[in-house]
Amino acid sequence: MMKEKGTRLISLDALRGATIAAMILVNFPGSWDSVFPPLLHAHWNGITPTDFIFPFFLFIVGVSIALAYSKSLSNGLPKRDLYKKTLIRGVKIFVLGVVLGMIPQFDFADIRVAGVLQRISIVFVVCSFLFLQSGWRSQVFVMTFILIGYWLTMVLIPDPVTGEVMLEPGDNVAAWIDLRLLPGKMWNGNWDPEGIYSTLPAVATGILGMLAGKLLLSDKDKIEKAAHLMVMGFALTLLGLFWSLFFPLNKNLWTSSYVLVTAGVAFGFLGAFYYWVDVKGNRWGTKPWIIFGSNAITVYVLADVLSLLFYVWLFDDASLSAHFMEVATDAGMMPELASMVFATMFVAVNFVPAYLLYQRRIFIKL
Repeated sequence: MMKEKGTRLISLDALRGATIAAMILVNFPGSWDSVFPPLLHAHWNGITPTDFIFPFFLFIVGVSIALAYSKSLSNGLPKRDLYKKTLIRGVKIFVLGVVLGMIPQFDFADIRVAGVLQRISIVFVVCSFLFLQSGWRSQVFVMTFILIGYWLTMVLIPDPVTGEVMLEPGDNVAAWIDLRLLPGKMWNGNWDPEGIYSTLPAVATGILGMLAGKLLLSDKDKIEKAAHLMVMGFALTLLGLFWSLFFPLNKNLWTSSYVLVTAGVAFGFLGAFYYWVDVKGNRWGTKPWIIFGSNAITVYVLADVLSLLFYVWLFDDASLSAHFMEVATDAGMMPELASMVFATMFVAVNFVPAYLLYQRRIFIKL
């Protein structure tokens, strides 16, 4: 835990906060039986607004690495100290993710090692080390190698079990690798959306974020930076959509086309936020997102803990979310709308501790 020092890129905090708020919104509906389709992940191939949230966060991790580590290096902090801090922080986030995945049963015999925070920690550590060890050209090479290599292995190497090239749930090279190398239980029986092999292209998402951060650190004019971010985003999105004709958009497999489309849109959003907030100085409406973004991981963890009160613990044989859904639907509210309203209320509940931390200028660093 530390007090805030120095200045921050306000637009990045705002984008990070909006992403975390959206993540909570889609993760905690009033009822999973009643959810508007855009608030659900695509079942397999395809993409919905919800499918942009996780890659947005990894992209922002990459941007933050470029900004923070460039500042640390310019202040003379030795690289060995940064390596140590990076590794320690990565381990903390990974372990925290495993622990949160055990709530509320804490069944140590049925641990899921993979998960959202675990993937964030791996991307953070790998991208940080890459940033400290290489320049942007090398990072572009590594990112390109990962995306093309992942594509070729997924579409050319037959599934060792079926003997056919497949991109179906549980029947693909990534699932085969995870079944043999990933310890613990799988999220969906014989496959996991945060598995080992599909984390490789997730690293590419982080690298694209670092490249965006490199652009923000350049000597270009601020308006030029915003324009370049949005143009780059448009180009990446088009390239990703073209690639999807041969390698479909798929969050569960984190396909190469999915990386480019989601990162492209993230580039565009960052450029727009940067122009609106940091270039034009428009802060109206951004404060809630800045508050969320200033303690993003903390808020994410609190949401999981607070979900016990609202979704797990029973009051008169039903959870608070179930009681709300019953009252709202009995009053004539559309079930999907009632579910979204409760999710929005839950986001507001999580805003309270985030606001208190922000007011006291406390920013928790794991």
